[in-house]
Amino acid sequence: MNTRRVAVIGSGGWGTAIAIVLAKKGCQVTLWSRKQEFASKLDKYRENTAYLPGVMLPANIAITADLAVALADADLVAIATPSKAVRETAKAVARYLKTETILVSLSKGLEKETFLPSSQVLAEVTGRPELVAVLSGPNHAEEVARDIPSATVVAATNDSTAQTVQDVFMTPKFRVYTNPDIVGVELAGALKNIIALAAGICDGLGFGDNTKAALMTRGLTEIARLGVQMGADSLTFAGLAGIGDLIATCTSKHSRNWKTGYALGQGESMIAIMERTGMVVEGVRITEIAAQLSEKMSVSMPITCALRDVLQNKQTPLDAVGGLMLRGKTNETEDIVAIKGKLMKI
Repeated sequence: MNTRRVAVIGSGGWGTAIAIVLAKKGCQVTLWSRKQEFASKLDKYRENTAYLPGVMLPANIAITADLAVALADADLVAIATPSKAVRETAKAVARYLKTETILVSLSKGLEKETFLPSSQVLAEVTGRPELVAVLSGPNHAEEVARDIPSATVVAATNDSTAQTVQDVFMTPKFRVYTNPDIVGVELAGALKNIIALAAGICDGLGFGDNTKAALMTRGLTEIARLGVQMGADSLTFAGLAGIGDLIATCTSKHSRNWKTGYALGQGESMIAIMERTGMVVEGVRITEIAAQLSEKMSVSMPITCALRDVLQNKQTPLDAVGGLMLRGKTNETEDIVAIKGKLMKI
């Protein structure tokens, strides 16, 4: 399929960055914004000053707040809304899709009520699982939009779909790998936000590199532990979607989750942070969902559960750290999970 007409649904930083990447490659791109006022401002000034200041939008990006216009004859639709809005967005989008239109999820999260990742929500609502893919990796919008060399992963249950998306998104500055493990790729992208929040708290408390290295390593173990239990391949968590995204999100000045954690570590309240930033912080939402999921599936996730208690004001960040440090003795490689008839250590 010669995929040239692309609709990007969601005009936040990541949606705008992807629209820029595809427009520079020559695709005919339409960027959809939920609010007419915001769409008009984008169209007039050709700059997303709210989420991606300093980056001009190419002339071949059309901007609209009309979903029917955005999706007209689109070969590929990239969903870049917050994860909590994916089901609502999918329902609205479904009526305008062509039979062969591919859906690409750019949203990193799980649905609160069902624990489903965004790709599964898209597949369920549209009834086309073979045409749904996920794009995830260490990709800060601020860098991707500025052509700073980056790499990412596309995963799909259908190999042809994954390869089509790979061809569409691949550029000299944006390298795309495929991975058949859609569960692992998506869970890695969602759950790393939890550890990024915790990393920010550690920095806000004034801890050092030793602390953050331990947190990231043990945090990745938690992510993989839950992922494998849900059917993911443990190797995925050692790749770009796993440790790659974790490193970027836990250490970068661009990370919204790290910034939020840092403010919490400095003593600012969650309410004050949300009022000040006015932005969606996926890590706050996914922490509660993942903690519930870990309990439901009897998977040990001590960092996640400790962070949930901090976010719910049940304990202070310092108390949470103390509790984690004084847990019972364990062996680093004691986690052995039986899956698909094999034993794998994670």
